[in-house]
Amino acid sequence: MTAQLSKKSEAWSARFNEPVSDLVKRYTASVFFDKRLAEVDIQGSLAHAEMLAHQNIISAEDHTEIRRGMMQIQDEIAAGTFEWLLDLEDVHLNIEKRLTELVGDAGKRLHTGRSRNDQVATDIRLYLRGEIDNIVGLLRELRLALLDLAEQHADTILPGFTHLQVAQPITFGHHMLAYVEMFGRDAERMLDARKRVNRLPLGAAALAGTTFAIDRERVAKTLGFEDVCHNSLDAVSDRDFAIEFCAAAALVMTHVSRMSEELVLWMSPRVGFIDIADRFCTGSSIMPQKKNPDVPELARGKTGRVNGHLIALLTLMKGQPLAYNKDNQEDKEPLFDTVDTVTDTLRIFADMARGITVKPEAMRAAALQGYATATDLADYLVKKGLPFRDAHEAVAHAVRVCVDRNCDLSDLTLEEMRAFSTLIEQDIFDVLTLEGSVAARDHVGGTAPQQVRKQIARVRALLG
Repeated sequence: MTAQLSKKSEAWSARFNEPVSDLVKRYTASVFFDKRLAEVDIQGSLAHAEMLAHQNIISAEDHTEIRRGMMQIQDEIAAGTFEWLLDLEDVHLNIEKRLTELVGDAGKRLHTGRSRNDQVATDIRLYLRGEIDNIVGLLRELRLALLDLAEQHADTILPGFTHLQVAQPITFGHHMLAYVEMFGRDAERMLDARKRVNRLPLGAAALAGTTFAIDRERVAKTLGFEDVCHNSLDAVSDRDFAIEFCAAAALVMTHVSRMSEELVLWMSPRVGFIDIADRFCTGSSIMPQKKNPDVPELARGKTGRVNGHLIALLTLMKGQPLAYNKDNQEDKEPLFDTVDTVTDTLRIFADMARGITVKPEAMRAAALQGYATATDLADYLVKKGLPFRDAHEAVAHAVRVCVDRNCDLSDLTLEEMRAFSTLIEQDIFDVLTLEGSVAARDHVGGTAPQQVRKQIARVRALLG
């Protein structure tokens, strides 16, 4: 697509005595970024024109001409031949000007009963509604990829951590399901936010409504909106829906960032739990041995970018009086970049998840460090009748001895174990195995392999 200054500078309208300066044109124009709204702008205008014709506000002939012109404009935009003019400020005036060139007075009548204020609010909602649907689909793909990984490793044991210290044995499948849950909540939030996005502002006009006998509900039905905005002032000035989306997007990226942090740690040779396929990594310009996990590192960084956009929109709106103000032009770039960042990140993460190679031996070796089955020993004593606090203290003494000897709890003899509690019997050695530890947590939400498989089946059924 091309963009240029129009050859003739004119005053904005007859109200003004001189043209807008070239500096102000560049400062206030939005066409170079809001032209991505062209498709939904045309969609909204066609619905508005159909309603105007149905209400006998414009003639059937004008409606036909508007449709014809809009179809040509769509083709020109798709072909990259549409000429975007800086003098016309934004996507709306560019399309309207071209429509008038193509169909004459019929194009001039299209703006009857509306303002750019309710027009842009409608366009943004139409655009964002489609992008939310796309993001929900990408979240589904990522969850399916993680489910596949979890299913392959429902029995693979690794240490679970608190404070980045070895805590208890878990399965890698269970660990992946934690992210499946996070991204599931993200999808729920997106769909919930969509309900408030999917309300029609068109018909609010500049701020007070219009004197024409419009049918807002008809336009809402045509465009697939669930409701109309019920206050004209709020309809043109509200950007809550964009802020709410950005908040949901920031949570998506927060979950991506947490997962990225673990992938980076796990891929480190000092940990060595996983490898990431080469296509998601790069090398070093000086160190030939390096394989850097660039994708998760960059995703971790881009999280700050999305968080910043949320704060930008909150700050944008905090001091605005009713109704529309030019400040609101600044809503689009943060919103558009948030959509692009989340979309690209989810798409690449779903692909990357299928390129993760798990190293079970390294995971198991790590789970054998740090006395991960100490809680199992305490639980064993409680089941034998010892109060939990007493059991906790007895096991703490046992761990202290093992630390001094540089051995594991399972390395102690039965006689040595009984020095800490006479309740301990031969069956303790089944309890202290990694497999016994994870298998014992056999309840909804637990890490037992059969519970992991049940949760995988549950989520697969939900995702269809």
